[in-house]
Formats: sequence, C-alpha cells, structure tokens
Amino acid sequence: MDNAVDEQELTGGNTTGVVRIGNTVHREAGPWTPTVQRLLAHVRARGLTEVPEPLGLDGQGREIVSYLQGDVPGWPAPAWLWSPEVLGEAGRLLRRFHDATAGFTPSDARWRLPATEPAEVICHNDAAPYNMVFRAGRLAGLIDLDTASPGPRVRDLAYLAYRIAPLSGDAFAGVGYDVGHLDPMARLDALTSAYGYAFSRAEVLGAMVGKLHDLAGWTEVRADDGGPAELREHVALYRADAQRIAALVEAAEQP
Repeated sequence: MDNAVDEQELTGGNTTGVVRIGNTVHREAGPWTPTVQRLLAHVRARGLTEVPEPLGLDGQGREIVSYLQGDVPGWPAPAWLWSPEVLGEAGRLLRRFHDATAGFTPSDARWRLPATEPAEVICHNDAAPYNMVFRAGRLAGLIDLDTASPGPRVRDLAYLAYRIAPLSGDAFAGVGYDVGHLDPMARLDALTSAYGYAFSRAEVLGAMVGKLHDLAGWTEVRADDGGPAELREHVALYRADAQRIAALVEAAEQP
C-alpha cells in the first residue's frame, strides 16, 4: 500500500511539512530530534501528559510523536482564545512544563536554538496558541518542541504573553469580532500570576524585547537561506514590536 495515501497533512497553527498517520504525527527530523524526544520522555515521566509521546523515527527518517486530539488555532484567532480561562490555563501549563524539565541536563544534548543564560529550565521557545491544542475551547496540550533549549523562565513566559496577552502587532489581523474589551497589560499581569512567579511587569516586558530581537535575527537568517518571502515581513514586525514594547518597559519602570 502507498503510505502517502494514509498521510493527512496538518496545516493548522504554525506547522509545515507535518503529517498525521493514524494516531501519530510525523515531521522532518534534525540533529536536535534525539534530544527533544528524550525531553518529551522526561517531562511525561514527571506527569506532564499534555505533551506528545515520543515514538522515535519512521522509515523515512522522520520524527514520530503521538497525535494529541483537538484543535490548533490558526490566524485570525477564534474569539474563544482570548477568554480569561484560556489565559490562566496557558500560564499554569507553561509553569508545569518548566518545572517538569528540572534535571534534564544530558551532556550530549543538541539543541536547534542556542541556550540562553541563565539556563534555569528548558524553554519551549515558541510557546504560543499556534503550538497548543484545545478541546471545546479549553487548553489540552502543548506541541512542537523542536526549538526547545535551556533558558530563563521569564523569557518563555514573555513570548507567551506576546502572543496571548496579546502584545503582537498582528494579533487581531482579520478578526471579525470586537476585541475592545481586552486589556493586554492587565492580561499580561494575569498570565504572570497564573504562572506563579513574582515577575514584575517590567521584567516580563524587558524579556519580551530581548526575545523579539533574537527572533528577528533568527528569522532573518532563515530568510537569507531561501526561506519563504513572508519571513521578511515577520522580521519587520518583530523589530517594530520590540521598539514599541521597549517604550512600555520604560513606562512600567516609572514609580
């Protein structure tokens, strides 16, 4: 039987070149894949079953993980994504993920992205709604850990806040509903509270600026290497947002 017949391309969220075969997901592997598979096994062994189960490689050398049933929101985002319940669940799940990574320090680890000091935990590095699975509008899973690497908690929390508070300039592009009731800064504070660490607003915003500058540089390299043309637009967005959010850091630091 032709295996391609059984493959269903997964196009939701922020995925490319990913297929579902039955109850498994197959995606292109890289030098970092063995480390990520071990990380998934590590956190699942510590009770974090909201991430996929690692299942090795297929006959084509692709990574295999279990399929998490549910919906991955694309853009424009559905209205339910901005509920207070989802916001709290996102903060708590990220905290549980970080806590579950404690003790994962293999000497032969290879990461797709470089570590960031202080290396307190293993950061997801792309914790955002498009890498989360939802069922009936409630958070049920965290996926796509291929860019994970050691780093500080606040950096991962900051990027999640950028996407779900939200503070990204394109968050509401194309939505057909009213978002005027949302207060991104109050939602940032609520997300931080749900995470459970006493990070100040200025700390989270400052980490967000640093993350966006790094993300812009990494995305620019991908664009220079022949990536999709829209990557240039992403670079411009990240840099513009970093400049805008830097002003919010200054405001947050005022007595």
